[in-house]
Amino acid sequence: MICIPSTLIGVIVGAFAVRFIGVDLEKDSEYQRRVSDGILKNEKQTTYEISAKENQKALISVIIFLIGVLLIVIFGSIPSLRPSFVLTDGTSYRLGMTEIIEIVMMSIAGLMLIFTKTNVDKAVKGSVFIAGMQAVIAIFGIAWMGDTFFNGNIEFFKTHIEHIVTDYPFLFAIALFVMSILLFSQAATVRTLYPLGIALGIPPLALVAMFPAVNGYFFIPNYPTVVAAISFDRTGTTRIGKYVLNHSFQLPGFVATIVSIAVGYFLILFF
Repeated sequence: MICIPSTLIGVIVGAFAVRFIGVDLEKDSEYQRRVSDGILKNEKQTTYEISAKENQKALISVIIFLIGVLLIVIFGSIPSLRPSFVLTDGTSYRLGMTEIIEIVMMSIAGLMLIFTKTNVDKAVKGSVFIAGMQAVIAIFGIAWMGDTFFNGNIEFFKTHIEHIVTDYPFLFAIALFVMSILLFSQAATVRTLYPLGIALGIPPLALVAMFPAVNGYFFIPNYPTVVAAISFDRTGTTRIGKYVLNHSFQLPGFVATIVSIAVGYFLILFF
């Protein structure tokens, strides 16, 4: 009853923080440039009428997608359902969730095409597909590059962060934030630093309140979902700035994280 309400409030405040940032599309120079160059059509001048048949296809796609999500949840909840293999050295290997998600969602995409009888030629020429493929390439390049660098130097970062936290325990939340930037994983950050926090005598409830700090991977715009969101935004208003770190997710990310931690502390102090 601490993390859920605190992060929910943090996300809401973060959304409000950027509600009035920027200008309307009619006044946005990048959007207008794309319209004038013919990269995209002016949305206000385009109307779409969806037929009953298209609505039915959309419903079928949603149902198939939800089935895929359900399968992933089941495979994640019951590991014994995932296929396992005996390797050449005699050890057993069970498929991880990464492989399961890839297999299931690729299969789901194929089933959508089959059951909705989608025109593949038109699908691959659509703006959404093109943006999606650009995001995939960007993810494979930027995210893997960052992951390779940090994983290759993780012991260096981990050792120095542990020394800082040991000397200054009140900086533990900041250490969580920094480590999450390096590890690209909430679970890995918790697994790495929370035992140290317990050893330092930080109250368990305080550690729970600090949990939102493990969401710092928005700081450097190389996390897959960040890269994908930028690529999917056809208007060009979601972007990486000139100095890389001044990107569209920085302000809402910091606001949501700080507010979530503050609300978490408030909850453990007064409830």
